[in-house]
Amino acid sequence: NESWRQMRDFFYDPGMHGLNWQSIKDKYKVLLPSVNNRTDLTYIIGEMIGELSIGHSYVGGGDAPKPDRILMGLLGAKISKDTSGYFRINEIMKGENWEEVTRSPLTEVGVNVNKGDYILAVNGVSTKTVQDIYELLINTANKTTEITVNSKPALTGSHKTLMTPVADESGLYYLEWVRKNIDYVSSKTNGEVGYIHIPDMGTEGLNEFVKYFYSQLTKKALIIDDRGNGGGNVSPQIVERLRREAAFYTLPRNVTIPNADPEEVVGPKVLLIDQYSASDGDIFPYRFRKYGLGKIIGRRSWGGVVGIRGSLPFIDGGTLSKPEFARFDAAGGATWPMEGHGVDPDIEVINSPSDEFKGKDDQLDKAIEVIKGELLQRKENPAPPPYPKKNK
Repeated sequence: NESWRQMRDFFYDPGMHGLNWQSIKDKYKVLLPSVNNRTDLTYIIGEMIGELSIGHSYVGGGDAPKPDRILMGLLGAKISKDTSGYFRINEIMKGENWEEVTRSPLTEVGVNVNKGDYILAVNGVSTKTVQDIYELLINTANKTTEITVNSKPALTGSHKTLMTPVADESGLYYLEWVRKNIDYVSSKTNGEVGYIHIPDMGTEGLNEFVKYFYSQLTKKALIIDDRGNGGGNVSPQIVERLRREAAFYTLPRNVTIPNADPEEVVGPKVLLIDQYSASDGDIFPYRFRKYGLGKIIGRRSWGGVVGIRGSLPFIDGGTLSKPEFARFDAAGGATWPMEGHGVDPDIEVINSPSDEFKGKDDQLDKAIEVIKGELLQRKENPAPPPYPKKNK
């Protein structure tokens, strides 16, 4: 009843998208006698609010059964079983160990392990005794763990070292993917084009933008990657920075290249989107096009932009997201843009899952092709005028 009331009173469209909201409640209320726990109830509420056919209508949490989780320890490395029966380290992800989300256990201070080494034992148990090394890493996440290592598949000359496995390697794989794309774009453009991926429009997204935007200001052009963006609310800040234009140039003494003023000015830009560019990740390409910042390449975005403000309290601590505010174009119009459709790219390129698995990125390749073409048309910065001469 409370979920139904909150949607009735806060949904952005008082007409409830043309539904008879009372009859919707009656339709799902008959299922309540079959509810055994909060998970059942959450499912029914989800089906009820799903009748509105809109994004950002979520229900969850509350007094639901929570199973105990035994975390798998992960090493931040790619490992394979050797013909010797031991496990060989094929690759160690570099990581950024000052952040827990990108901590790479085998690269931490004091952990004496290298690419190509063999892991002979975990906590004293030989890796020869298992088909999968992760059998020995169950329940070791965030716990000090001993591994026996050698440069060859033999106990003679081996050494023991202590390390702390992580529970999640996704941050490491993400960091590796971003670094690979930066290097790839640079190699394909003679170092002239920068690359930035923005994972969301929240704290992490802003951090990633600042981290890679300012470090690539010497580039002549920029590829901004909005694919997989999970949304948030900071797209106006990012667009404002990308919209900067030089009002004039400054030329200090003993400097040969003038500096733009304001300084943070980038040349041609293109934007990558896909079907996982969501929420404020949908709105970002809309703004990008609105202000004429460049071509949009990829696949039509998700299409969920009616916003939410957070949940009102429920007696058992559960949550309900109520889509409360929609956007219409500043020029007016007869429709609400984006919701249920998303933003269409200027150039459609669809990556196949098999190509992505192999590391082939047709969308990024197209972005490189387009930005290189725009660089050829780019106007160079103006030359400084002659210095004034004192009249005789």
